[in-house]
Amino acid sequence: MLKLSSCQESICKLEYFVQRVTEQYGIAQDRYPDILISLTEAVNNAIIHGNEEIKGKNVLINHRYQKKEGLTFEVSDEGKGFDHNNLPDPTRIENIECCGGRGVFLIRQLSDRVRFVNNGRTVIINFDV
Repeated sequence: MLKLSSCQESICKLEYFVQRVTEQYGIAQDRYPDILISLTEAVNNAIIHGNEEIKGKNVLINHRYQKKEGLTFEVSDEGKGFDHNNLPDPTRIENIECCGGRGVFLIRQLSDRVRFVNNGRTVIINFDV
């Protein structure tokens, strides 16, 4: 488990965590960028939107590996949650030039399965490896 304070500086700890986990389970190098980008987006969303960058709040990242299910990460924040089914589509013409709004889209594109639980406060990201 990795516990991060809700500030942008905490994200730098994520790369070492992902590297350590992927090496521990012998994950193919070609999946590393997908995992790192997905987790970076999830953690960034948790810090900014979930915990509103309140340094006293934390983001927790858990992981598990099972041969059948692959590598799974859970990213949880201490925020109010959100409706993941009601996000604007960043590929629509009216949203193309908007800053932000692509994190969940990227996670869905780069991972194999994504679920939101706990009223959107936890995102479960799975990679078939």
